[in-house]
Amino acid sequence: MNKVERFDVDLKKPTSRGGRLRRRIVTGLVILVIAGAVAAVVMRPATQHAPQGGRFQRQADQPVPTLAAAARTADVPVYLDGVGIVKALNTVTVSSQVDGKLVNIFFKEGQDVEQGFVLAQIDPTVYQAQYDQAVAKKAQDEATLANARVDLVRYINLAKTNAGPQQQADTQKALVAQLEAQVKSDQASIDNQRAYLAWTKVVAPISGRTGIRQVDVGNIVQGSNGTAIVVLTQLRPISIIFTLPQQQLAQVSKALAVGEVRVDAFGPDHKSIIDNGVLRVVDNQIDQATGTLKLKAEFDNKDLQLWPGQFVDVRILVDTLHQVVVVPTAAVQRGPNGPFVFVVGDDSKVAMRPVTVTQQDEDQSVITSGVASGDRVITTGFNQLADGSRVVVGSDAPGAAGPADGAAGRPARRPRQPGDAGAQSNQPALGQRRSEREATSQKP
Repeated sequence: MNKVERFDVDLKKPTSRGGRLRRRIVTGLVILVIAGAVAAVVMRPATQHAPQGGRFQRQADQPVPTLAAAARTADVPVYLDGVGIVKALNTVTVSSQVDGKLVNIFFKEGQDVEQGFVLAQIDPTVYQAQYDQAVAKKAQDEATLANARVDLVRYINLAKTNAGPQQQADTQKALVAQLEAQVKSDQASIDNQRAYLAWTKVVAPISGRTGIRQVDVGNIVQGSNGTAIVVLTQLRPISIIFTLPQQQLAQVSKALAVGEVRVDAFGPDHKSIIDNGVLRVVDNQIDQATGTLKLKAEFDNKDLQLWPGQFVDVRILVDTLHQVVVVPTAAVQRGPNGPFVFVVGDDSKVAMRPVTVTQQDEDQSVITSGVASGDRVITTGFNQLADGSRVVVGSDAPGAAGPADGAAGRPARRPRQPGDAGAQSNQPALGQRRSEREATSQKP
């Protein structure tokens, strides 16, 4: 038994040493393989890392295709923009002033009517009878007054000859005065009934356009509750009430001191002017809740482009800048140090110049420093430009004859032609790589 145990011990020791040796050999081989791979990558020929004479190298050497525009001098108007609502100068809710049955309507919905036009008729039967009664009462009292006057003359003559008492003459004189007052009262009653009779015809108090009819023929209308028949709106002329920030009050006041201030109203596209008007009123208070000031402008509205209740964009002309330098707004770029432009030099290289912008809109910007009249400024292709970049402007630019590519203004890329140098140099490179792959696959 002791011999067997010693044999086992001796057998295990050689086995443990052999395993450690094999692990060391495998580890050494792995390290050699990794080192060989790293060396192969580091020592690979430069022709395999980048295409020789490829498209990117060619584009880096070519000038950047761009578009440019020349700075110019011009008179630039200064506008203040606002949003307003159209309101009619006069709006009347036409209603009946007397009670009665509506027997006729003489207007059509949406009709333009003049002042005094008869819009509706209320049954005048009762009011005509009352008027005739007042006229008859006056005639009766006038007859009584005439008889009293005759008696007064008679009594006065009798009193002068002592044929009659003086008291009788005085009493008759008082009766005549009483009847004269009664006749005047009758005339007032006639005038009153005439007014009620006239109110049975509902007339237009202003010139304007009728709206939708509020009551139909046959209904009983009452003057006490103001039953509306139609709403009459004046459309010519018309007004727009709009607001401006309180900071712009000084500019508006200065413009009003010079003369009449023009106001333009824009259409739904926010570009086309639909009517021109004149500023009429500047409110005497500033809204403390919003910090804005109300203004009112009046428009002729000949083409009826403005409608009551409509929201419109307006602009007010407060000043004009004379002979200032302007460039397209697209040429002005923004950077960490403020606005700047790219100016094209005589050597077809661009120079980045900081500028001072005093006024800007969608089309043009007023430049007070940095650009002179006649300088050419870049308007597209900014993402490929840097200070000193070489450019080619307009239709002479290779592959840049079309419009800008995308919102960033990138010039359109010209498709590569078979005769291009880049296309020709790629063919040997492709053949070389194919031969290298085949040689590598044949190695053991």
